[in-house]
Amino acid sequence: MGKEILQKLEQRLGPVHARQRLGIESEQEPRIFTRRQNFFHPENWYSLHSLIRYTLRLSGLYGRGQRNALNIQLRHNDIYLKNLPPVFDGFTLLHMSDLHADLNPPAVAALATLVSQLEYDACVLTGDYRAATFGPCDHAMQEMASLCTQLSQPIYGVFGNHDSIGMLPDMEQMGVRMLLNENVRLEREQACIYLAGIDDAHYYRVDNLEKAADAIPSDQISILLSHTPEIYRQAAHAGFDLILCGHTHGGQICLPGGIPVTLDSNCPRYMGSSAWSYLEMQGYTSAGAGTCIVNVRFNCPPEITLHRLRCLAQ
Repeated sequence: MGKEILQKLEQRLGPVHARQRLGIESEQEPRIFTRRQNFFHPENWYSLHSLIRYTLRLSGLYGRGQRNALNIQLRHNDIYLKNLPPVFDGFTLLHMSDLHADLNPPAVAALATLVSQLEYDACVLTGDYRAATFGPCDHAMQEMASLCTQLSQPIYGVFGNHDSIGMLPDMEQMGVRMLLNENVRLEREQACIYLAGIDDAHYYRVDNLEKAADAIPSDQISILLSHTPEIYRQAAHAGFDLILCGHTHGGQICLPGGIPVTLDSNCPRYMGSSAWSYLEMQGYTSAGAGTCIVNVRFNCPPEITLHRLRCLAQ
């Protein structure tokens, strides 16, 4: 990476976090086990992926699971916020997460058809654009570029644990404003709200809430994009009104009734999917539009969500 590019990355992500991100990415083999709180990372255990695929084929469920993965659901979620400027009442965010675009191109095509028919004010992407956790990104970026042609501007995004910081130029060339521990103002008439985004807080642990919240007035509505809900406690105490996230896939392979076997996330299970709250902060964890490890789903359909902001009567 050139010195000029590195300097720009340090300015946006922060010097220490930029070096950490690049250093961890440079390791030849992503780790299955780490000494961190999230010590087990099945996304990096590729022999396990093969075993799951083999077991599903042997049981005759693989084809059914693949069909389930194409059945993308459109969810609607109204979010009532105190102090929301009246001109933002009805402001709608299209939220997509965990696309893993190169793992299942037919699902990306189905998603492109679905989003082309929707109306919203801004689109937010909460990470994991490729299937692998290391190696080339070209196929994933090609699929993402195709999808982005069907999305309305503005589009904002953050990176997840499957994503390389090297994707940044491609994503922004597609028209996605990536938030690397940064924030932007969303304006309507004379009012505004703030949208912040942090880098991956699950595997790379290069999130910086202080930098992401920099210059956001305490009396203004602030929305945080995070790949994982694991940052919920810190985000709530930092004063964010709403956090939108993903990572869990809602479990992806669930027991009847949508009960997840695992969420691969260090957070309360009620935060594993859909709407939730913690203290004064509201949250929404997307079950994801794609699939991870194997392109199947059971009792947990893929989803995208239209979040409509509403004024809460005082």
